[in-house]
Amino acid sequence: MITQKYDVIVVGAGHAGCEAAAAAAKLGSKTLLITMNMQTIAQMSCNPAMGGVAKGQIVREIDALGGLSGVVTDKTMIQFRMLNLSKGPAMWSPRVQSDRMRFAEEWRLQLESIENLDFYQEMVNGLIVENDRVVGVETSTGLRFDSQTVILTNGTFLNGLIHIGEKQLGGGRSGERASKGLTEQLVSLGFESGRMKTGTPPRVDGRSLDYSKMEEQKGDVDPGKFSFLDSTSGLKEQRSCHITYTNLKTHELLREGFDRSPMFNGSIGGSGPRYCPSVEDKVNRFADKDRHQIFVEPEGWNTVEIYVNGFSTSLPQEVQIKAMRSIVGFEKAKIFRPGYAIEYDYFPPTQLKHTLETKLVKGLFFAGQINGTTGYEEAASQGLMAGINAHNLVNDKGDFILGRDEAYIGVLIDDLITKGTDEPYRMFTSRAEYRILLRQDNADERLTEKGFDIGLAGRDRMDALEAKRAQGKLVYNFVKKHSVNPEEAKPMLEAVGSAPLKQKVKLESVLARPQLGIKDLVQIESVASDPVFLGATTEVLQQVEIRVKYQGYIDKEKQSAERLTRLEGLSIPTSFDYHALKSLSSEAKEKLTKIRPTTISQAKRISGVSPSDISVILVFMGR
Repeated sequence: MITQKYDVIVVGAGHAGCEAAAAAAKLGSKTLLITMNMQTIAQMSCNPAMGGVAKGQIVREIDALGGLSGVVTDKTMIQFRMLNLSKGPAMWSPRVQSDRMRFAEEWRLQLESIENLDFYQEMVNGLIVENDRVVGVETSTGLRFDSQTVILTNGTFLNGLIHIGEKQLGGGRSGERASKGLTEQLVSLGFESGRMKTGTPPRVDGRSLDYSKMEEQKGDVDPGKFSFLDSTSGLKEQRSCHITYTNLKTHELLREGFDRSPMFNGSIGGSGPRYCPSVEDKVNRFADKDRHQIFVEPEGWNTVEIYVNGFSTSLPQEVQIKAMRSIVGFEKAKIFRPGYAIEYDYFPPTQLKHTLETKLVKGLFFAGQINGTTGYEEAASQGLMAGINAHNLVNDKGDFILGRDEAYIGVLIDDLITKGTDEPYRMFTSRAEYRILLRQDNADERLTEKGFDIGLAGRDRMDALEAKRAQGKLVYNFVKKHSVNPEEAKPMLEAVGSAPLKQKVKLESVLARPQLGIKDLVQIESVASDPVFLGATTEVLQQVEIRVKYQGYIDKEKQSAERLTRLEGLSIPTSFDYHALKSLSSEAKEKLTKIRPTTISQAKRISGVSPSDISVILVFMGR
C-alpha cells in the first residue's frame, strides 16, 4: 500500500468521506480511505436520523446519482415519516430515525464490498504539495502515501476542542482525539481558516424515562423509503419517538449555570448553528417562551439509549442533569453521556471551485464540515461530488457540476463557493429558487441519467427510471382522456365537501380541485376498474397528481430557470481584471476579485454585487 500510487486519497470516514471514497472507487479510481479509527466509520456523531426538510431531498438526490446514503438509510431505519404533507409537494421531505450502530455497520459493509477501495487507520497530519499540486499525504508516524488527488473530509476534528461547562478537552468527538497539523500547513500554503462551533445533547437511559407522560410520535401508516432501487423496502414495523417540553422550572435551573456556560463566558469563539441552537441559547434568546419542544428519539432497535433532541447543551454536567429532571417524563432520568459543545477549524468555501477543488492547490478537494456546513446530508452530498470530480480530474474528464435548477446539491455548493458562510450552513427549501422543480419525488428523473452517463448509477437504476416514466405516462394519459359523469362522481365529491359536477368532464379537471387527492378517484367505479390506474405505484400516482395540480407553476419555474441558464452560459475569464473597470463599485471589485466567479449568473449571486455592477461587466464584455 505504501508503494502504491493512488488516484484518490480520502482523509476522514464520516458521511462526506464515505460517499467520496465510494464514488471515486466505484468509478474506477484506485482509492485509499484513511481514518483515525476504523471502528467509527460513518459514525452518527449527533442525532440518529437522516433526512428532514430539504435534507431529505438531498439524500434522494445522492441516491439518484448512484451514491449510497439512501440505501444505507433504508436498510437501517427504525421509523419513517414524510414531513410537511399539509403543505405543497415542494415542501414534502422524507425523514427517518436510524439505528445508530446498524447504520455505521452497513456503511462499512458497503465500503468493504468495493473492489478499488483500500483502508488505513492513522492520523493524517500533513499534505505533500509540489509546484502547487498535491501529490500525497503524510501520517503521524511518518508514512507517506502518494496520490494524484486528495479529498479532505475532516469534520469537527481539525484542532477540535470539546467544552463541558468550564472543562475543556481536546477532541474531535466524545472519546476521540483531535487532528493536529493540517490547519497550520494549509494556512502556510495561503488558505484562510476560521472557527466554528456545534453541539450535541446528552444521551440518557430509556429505562429511566416515563413515556406515559409524553406524547407518542409514530411513524407513517404507509411508510416510504429513500432509495429508488427495488433492493430496499419500507418498514413493516416501526419504533415510536416521543415529545415532551421544557418548562419555567427547567429554564430557571438552566440559568443558574449560565455563568459557567462556555456559550456566555467567552470560552467559545466560533460561530454556532443559527437553526439548531443549544437549549441555553434558546432560553436566553427567547426569554418570552414558557417552554421548548423536546423530541425523545431511540438510538436503535435493540438499545435503551435515547437521544434528547432539543436539549443540546454545553452546561456543567450537574446543571444538565438537574434541569433535565425537571422535564415531564424525565424526573428519574439517568445520563449515559453529557451534552457538550465542540469548536473546530473550517476553511471559508469561497476558496473552492464548483467542483470542490481548491483554487490554491491543484488536486486538493474539501468536502463536509471543513467547508462550514452542518448536517450529515450536506456533508454526504459534498463528498459524493468531490469523489466524482477527483476521479474526473485524474482521468482528464470534464467537471461534474449541478446547477441550481437541477438539484439542492447544486444550490448548496453554489451558495458555499459564491456567498461563503461565517456560521454553520444548513440547507432549507427556502434557499432554492426552483423548489417546485427540485422535489423529493422526482430526484431520479432529474439526476439518474446524469449519474448513469458518468458511470456511477447502474443499469438497474436506469431500468427503474424508465419503467416509472412509462407507468406515469400511462396514468397521466388516462387522467387526461377519461371522462366521468356527474352521477358517478357525486358520492366522492360529497364525501370531501366539493361541489357536484354539472356535466360530464375529464378526470383531469376533477383532480385539479384542491380538496381532492388522486387516491380519492378510486371511489369512482370506472376508475377503480381500470388496470392502468390500479397497477400504478403510490409514487407514480403522486407525481401525476402533482403534474395536474401544479403544471402552471412548474412551467413558470422552468421558464425562469431557462432565462438563468442563458446567463449561466456567459463565461467570465478567470483572469478578468475587475479593477480595470472604473464604473464598478469598490465592494464589487473586492468581492469579484476574491471569489472569481466563472459566469455572469454566479457573479449576480455574490453579496455586495449590484445589478448596475453586472451591467458594467456585460457592457465591457460586449453584451
